[in-house]
Amino acid sequence: MGKLAGKYALVTGASKGVGKGIALELAKAGAEHIFVNYNSDREGTEQTQKEIQDLGSQATILQANVGNSQDVDRMFAAVDRVDILVNNAGVQTWKPLLDLTEAEWDRVIDTNLKGAFLCTQRAARKMKDAATGGRIINIGSGCNKVAFPSLVDYTASKGGIEMFTKVSACELGKYGIAVNCVAPGAVEIERTKHEAGDYAGTWSKVAPLGRVGTPQDIGKAVVFFAGNDSDFVTGQTLWVDGGVFSKPYWPYE
Repeated sequence: MGKLAGKYALVTGASKGVGKGIALELAKAGAEHIFVNYNSDREGTEQTQKEIQDLGSQATILQANVGNSQDVDRMFAAVDRVDILVNNAGVQTWKPLLDLTEAEWDRVIDTNLKGAFLCTQRAARKMKDAATGGRIINIGSGCNKVAFPSLVDYTASKGGIEMFTKVSACELGKYGIAVNCVAPGAVEIERTKHEAGDYAGTWSKVAPLGRVGTPQDIGKAVVFFAGNDSDFVTGQTLWVDGGVFSKPYWPYE
């Protein structure tokens, strides 16, 4: 049956990368129905849907820009039930602070932070009305903890996710809704492969566990927060980073 048997989950930004990995791990854990959100990559989302169905779960595709309230309302109108929400949708801009445009800032904050707010609010209302509790998992980043140069908008959004998770957990606990954050470190996906000539090799050297992360690593952490094993855990951030952000710069090695 699986840890998540009978559960309905919505994963935002699940067309590829970490979002896809999360959706597949939820299916492997036995989630009955997974709503797969995307903004622009319909083809990738259809592949995610197929792989979820091959694992034995139902999958429904939902298009929406999570930073747009009308889109989010339309998406949740199509969701009859939600037990698990994963706020994964995210974008970033590689540009120094002094060169960043207002439009670039707005796009990242709207998608990453406002999107988490809008989806959490709508999902929590459904969970509250159903009176069955629920799980909300926000996807953070190493940027929750440290400053990343040339990623000022992304870092600001993920720092906001950290505190948004905590205050949401405080307010929603009385409804039986737990809110937690999974903060990935370096994860090799389609996008990050272009950040360095040898992304896996570059980050493996600085990870105490000696390897780069995978979408499956993140998905397994989400499954923990989504299931009964975390019944008494809320408002927390779980670092899934191979130890990268626990290790300071140490000049004696």
